[in-house]
Amino acid sequence: MVEPVVRPFVMRLLVAFLAGLITATLLVTLMVRQGIAPSEMQPPPVPLARISEGSDDFPALKNDNLLRAARGEPVDRVPVWVMRQAGRYLPEFQEVRAKHDFFTVCRTPELACEVTMQPLRRFDLDASIIFSDILVIPQALGITVEMKPGVGPVLPEPLVGPADLERLNQTGTIERLKYVGEAITMMRRMLEGKVPLFGFTGAPWTLMGYMIEGGGSKTMSKAKAWLTDYPEASQKLLDILTDQVVDYLVMQVKAGAQMLQVFESSADHLSKEQFLSVSLPCLKRIRVDLLRKLADEGVPAVPMVLFAKGAMHSLAEQSQTGYEVLGLDWTIDPEEARKQVGPNVTLQGNLDPQDMYKSPEELRELVLTMVRKFGKHRYIANLGHGITPQTPIESMTVLVQAVHDAL
Repeated sequence: MVEPVVRPFVMRLLVAFLAGLITATLLVTLMVRQGIAPSEMQPPPVPLARISEGSDDFPALKNDNLLRAARGEPVDRVPVWVMRQAGRYLPEFQEVRAKHDFFTVCRTPELACEVTMQPLRRFDLDASIIFSDILVIPQALGITVEMKPGVGPVLPEPLVGPADLERLNQTGTIERLKYVGEAITMMRRMLEGKVPLFGFTGAPWTLMGYMIEGGGSKTMSKAKAWLTDYPEASQKLLDILTDQVVDYLVMQVKAGAQMLQVFESSADHLSKEQFLSVSLPCLKRIRVDLLRKLADEGVPAVPMVLFAKGAMHSLAEQSQTGYEVLGLDWTIDPEEARKQVGPNVTLQGNLDPQDMYKSPEELRELVLTMVRKFGKHRYIANLGHGITPQTPIESMTVLVQAVHDAL
């Protein structure tokens, strides 16, 4: 027997249930009359970037100096991070690699996040960058990529001629790269808001070089020969890669990346004329198409860094591409770089990685001088290229502390 105090509640619950059932029945009847299958009436998925920006799915960001510097806003201190900061110079990274193949680490979100977190446990860095590799895009297109000890990436079946473009599987590439998005989302939660998280990609010309050369190259002679011998096929390949890069970056932002870097690591193999005609149009389109696609999906844009190693001759042109940040290699003076780009672009860089092998005292003075030349406004401290495998760990400590002490 139902107690008198409970009976009104039960009756209200029963009435609500019956009302809901009647409403649902009427809705289904209406849908059927209009030719709409009930299975089509699904709510749209919530974009991950919206979750990352405005809900409790990710912890609140505690240190936003990197993002503020990218946007040209005041910072508490000059932010610093290092390209390849999660890498071979760390013994804990070597321990992971001793147990797992390189691309197994990339494809396993738990391992990728562990490696991403390693430098943050040691150093007071202002950013993290998801552990991955630029060559995951060629892999997703069906090109075999192997990481060989002492050699680096090897593509045993490179593109030899235009007919090889038919080997590229352009369907479902982002689905095959979803492990990167999963790692980004997992990493955002692991960071607990400590620092922002970078996503990244290789630029089309750099990827094209690897795919044609079959690995790294000191001359890029085969890839450059394509530009002259197969101009139409070269442009087709660059267009394919640009499209893939855009979709890949969209996925990363939706997964939670708070900043993006585009690595044009092989720009130094192009003359200025070639850089402006071959590389820069792709880099511009990446930015434009990415913003358009994010806007179409209602996903907020994130700041972007363009790092074209060896293209310091074209900083003025790069400054017109819309990227909030331009990365500098170590070959240009900070004050000269600022003159070329003007006051409205943030600069990132540019210590020579070889300086990390100098004594702590020498290194500290070099870093202090560098930071003071750049100034505190619109500046992100970094190396002029990736940290090298034999770098003393103490040098990273000195670098980070000197940056934070400089101004």
